[in-house]
Parts: sequence; structure tokens; C-alpha cells
Amino acid sequence: MAELDTNLPAGGRAFPRALKAPVRAMSRMLGTPAVHLDKEPAEPATENDAIVDCGLYLDGERQTGPMRYAEALATAREHANGFVWLGLKEPTAAQLAGIAETFGLHELAVEDAVKSHQRPKVERYGEMIFCALRTARYVEHEELTESSEVVDTGDMMMFIGDHYIITVRHGDACRLGQVREQLDQRGDLLRHGPWAVAYAVYDLVVDVYLDVVGSMEDDIDAIEEVVFAPGRSGGSRHRSNRIQRIYQLKRELMEFKRAVLPLQRPLSGLVNREVIELPKEIRRYFRDVLDHLNRASEQVVYFDDLLNSILQARLAQVSVDQNNDMRKIAAWAGVAAVWTAIAGVYGMNFRHMPELGWRYGYPAVLALMLSASALLYRAFRKSGWL
Repeated sequence: MAELDTNLPAGGRAFPRALKAPVRAMSRMLGTPAVHLDKEPAEPATENDAIVDCGLYLDGERQTGPMRYAEALATAREHANGFVWLGLKEPTAAQLAGIAETFGLHELAVEDAVKSHQRPKVERYGEMIFCALRTARYVEHEELTESSEVVDTGDMMMFIGDHYIITVRHGDACRLGQVREQLDQRGDLLRHGPWAVAYAVYDLVVDVYLDVVGSMEDDIDAIEEVVFAPGRSGGSRHRSNRIQRIYQLKRELMEFKRAVLPLQRPLSGLVNREVIELPKEIRRYFRDVLDHLNRASEQVVYFDDLLNSILQARLAQVSVDQNNDMRKIAAWAGVAAVWTAIAGVYGMNFRHMPELGWRYGYPAVLALMLSASALLYRAFRKSGWL
């Protein structure tokens, strides 16, 4: 069998049109994906794809005009009060490699910055400080269900040096565009250097924590109202749905709790000078952030205890409802037992039994059954079993 000449024409990029259809047909018969011969492979992502913003600040003022981060860093190092703020979003190891070489970032910190779901921490690598914290935001929903997403979390990492701060964001739980706009109007704060930006990031993250706390409080109040509302026990399916909603809210709260509580220790270390000696004015700002974080942490712990109490109360309600159902079943079984017992006695078909030859025996037995059932029903009703 002669071989097909599949060489591309000189200067061409695609197969001849006559060969495209047979190639696609053969791919379908062999069960292999068809090759798009007229499309070029996608270009690999570059480090510019991960850069959100690059700003050069001299004496608290942002310099206008676009500038590459290497040029900005060189300019910042020529000034005593200059620094670069480089913002990145979900960079890969390849995208971060050139940036790490330019800024002299430690390889262990770079590895942590590439991976998401890092535990909040503050670590020192020579003259560089690496900070990691979890971000969170409240997800709006009309009604809490057993599958509702209540809290969306992400990560924020920061590399902080004498003349630079690099923020690395994973997820969309906390965006920094608003922070940049606000800081650009506060030259007095930016004169303190990169740690002024670090304070603004921490402050934004913790403020969003407090917003999430306020919104989750409304969800817990709604759950509490449903659980303890009188006369709304419903069927077993309705009871199960309510318990599943409590579990779902508790799972979302635990995810939020893993973001809030572990941040207390590293932030306290910054305030108490355990890692680095912050400027006095900046340390005062960080102390305010720590106060807000402690308030959010207290609320999260309180919500956790409250949901545990609501869940235990709901389980107790389910147990009581099941006992009530069993009592009702037992009461109706007692009423039916009268009919079963009398009918069973007269169904034995013995020849010599009382009142078998009486003309009014059948209606009398029915009247006896009805009377006994009425008395039992009244007794069960009075005792609360029915």
C-alpha cells in the first residue's frame, strides 16, 4: 500500500483541504480525538499573565507611567524612601521564577506562594519576611439549604523586603483594587514603606471577616427560628432537611474558622515584635487590626458553640417526635387490639359458645367493640398519646 505524502507545502501551516476529511473520519473510527490541523498550539503562559499591577512609590507618592518590575526595583533602591508594590494572581512556579530571581526571594517561600491553602503564618528569611493568611467572603443566597455555599475562602501571601512588597492572591475572596486606590490617596501612610501596604492588606482581610460574621449571624438566627418555631415539626423528611441545613452551616463555619483563628498568633507576633521591629506608627495600626481579629475570633467561637447547641436541641426534638410517633402507633394498636381479640375469640368456631344462638348477638358484639374502642380512644387522648 502506497504511503500518503502528508508533508506540508512550503510556507504552509495546514494539510491540503482534500486530506482533512479522511484524517478526521479515520480518527472517529479509531476512537481517537481528531487533530485540529489548522490550529496552532496555545502559547505557554508568561509571567506577565500573573501580574495584576506594578507600582513604584517614592516618598509616599505613586509614580505615573507603566514600568517593568526590574526597572521599578532598581529605581526604588536608589531612594531611601522608595519601594515597589507588585501584585500577582495565582502565579505558577515558572511564572514566579524570574520574579523570585530579581527580588532575591527564598525558594521555600516561593514554593509556599505557588501552592494555595497555606496556614496563616509569618516567617523570616534573612532580610525578607513572608506572610500568609487566608481570605474569606460571604456568598449571598436566598435561602440556606443542605448544599448552600456560605463562605468562599482563598489565600493571600506577601513577600516584604526593604524596598518591595509582593502580594500573591489565590481566589477571588478578597481583591486588592480598592486597597490600591485608597492607599494612593494616603501618602502619609505610604511613607512608612512596604509595611504600610501590608497593614492595609491585613486590615482589608480582617474587615471582610467581620462582614462575614455579621452575615453568618443572620443565617444562624434563621436556623434557630426554624428549629424552635412551634407547630412546625412536619414529617421525617422535613426534619431531616432541617438537620442537614444545620450541618451544612456548621461545615461552612468550620471552613471560616480555619481562616480566622490561626491568624491570631502570627499577627500577635508582628504586634509584639517577635518577628521584626515594625515602625511605631505602623505597629499601632497593626494593633488595631489585631483587636478586630480578636473580635471576629470570639464571634466565630460563639457561633460554633451556638450551632452545637442548636444541633443538640434539634436532635432532642427528633427523638421526642419519634417517641410521640411510637406512642401514637401503640395507642392505635391498643384500640385495634379490642376488635382483634373479640373477633379472634368468636372466630374459633366452637359449637358451644356464649350467645351464639342469640338473635341480637352480632349487633351486640359490634356495639361492645365500638364502646370499648371509644373508651380506649378517650383514655389515650386524655393522656396525650393521641
